[in-house]
Amino acid sequence: VYYITKATLKVANKQFTTLKNNYEMTLHAYSSIVPCDDSQGVPAVNCDFVPIAELENRDTDTIVDVIGVCKSADDVSRITTKTSREVSKRALQLIDTTGKVVTLTLWREEAEKFDGSVNPVVAVKGARLSDFGGRSVSALFSSTVMVNPDLPEAFSLRAWYDQGGYALDSQSLTETRSAGSGAKTNWKMLSEVKNEHLGHGEKADYFSCLATVLYTRKENCLYQACPTEDCNKKVIDQQNGMYRCEKCSREYPNFKYRLILNANLADFGDNQWVTCFQETAEALLGHSAETLGQLRDIDENAFDEVFQKANFTTHIFRNRVKLETYNDESRVKVTVMEVQPVDHREFSRRLLSNIRRLSS
Repeated sequence: VYYITKATLKVANKQFTTLKNNYEMTLHAYSSIVPCDDSQGVPAVNCDFVPIAELENRDTDTIVDVIGVCKSADDVSRITTKTSREVSKRALQLIDTTGKVVTLTLWREEAEKFDGSVNPVVAVKGARLSDFGGRSVSALFSSTVMVNPDLPEAFSLRAWYDQGGYALDSQSLTETRSAGSGAKTNWKMLSEVKNEHLGHGEKADYFSCLATVLYTRKENCLYQACPTEDCNKKVIDQQNGMYRCEKCSREYPNFKYRLILNANLADFGDNQWVTCFQETAEALLGHSAETLGQLRDIDENAFDEVFQKANFTTHIFRNRVKLETYNDESRVKVTVMEVQPVDHREFSRRLLSNIRRLSS
């Protein structure tokens, strides 16, 4: 709360503002802004929230107020802007009572300090609506980001989510680039993947399943890769203590291990071969690629035991499926995008919610 003096007050030009105020204030070099003690009489932030499902009907680049429960949040990342400045960003997946999910991007300090571990209610006043990857919203420098705000809409969302909203099969307005980016959950049994011919369209399909690992193929699951951060190309042992990367056209005195793991998953109706790359393979096996590489070289029995322990474990898998053609032979390839432990309590709640919905 501030005292503002020596400013100019005039009728707002609606052409250049997204606010609904009738007047706007212009500050000058001689204007005075002095903090004052907070008062209970100060009105709360006035928001005109747009339901997530309605965002599809709004024009691109519109400024909107949005509110939702954070279903998940990506790790914070760093990007380089056109002005060569590095900024932090984080993508959140917000859901509301419409059952629709939209990706919200936070920037800079807001991205760095955000904690989505307890599924907070997030409200943004003045977010920009984009059509990047479907529909998404982004906080601006002028936006107000509120976590668990003291607003009636936030209390209603909290109650709805805790009383079963978390278990709904949701649909995202934003196309996903990864498993954790808020895609439509699209739960499937493995038999449905084949019966519904998933992956046969122009674009890949995504689905989630609860499945048990029947077998992990340890043969040829590890390879020696270029040690540079942005290159995973297989290196060639020069037999002189150096390793050559053809992609980088350089030789290195070391390498890093990379994983490509083939596994057979099964549920009560069918089984499916899948491919797990580095992060998902490490999650499934419970060890890093580097550790597995060392075990293979010094203790083959311990190496074998890692794969034996992974067999007959049950997880939730987020998968990408696409029909691929190689040497004139077409086959469906299923790639695991994310591996999560089974939260039996939440999974049971989701099943009960679906049963009630089907019974109604």
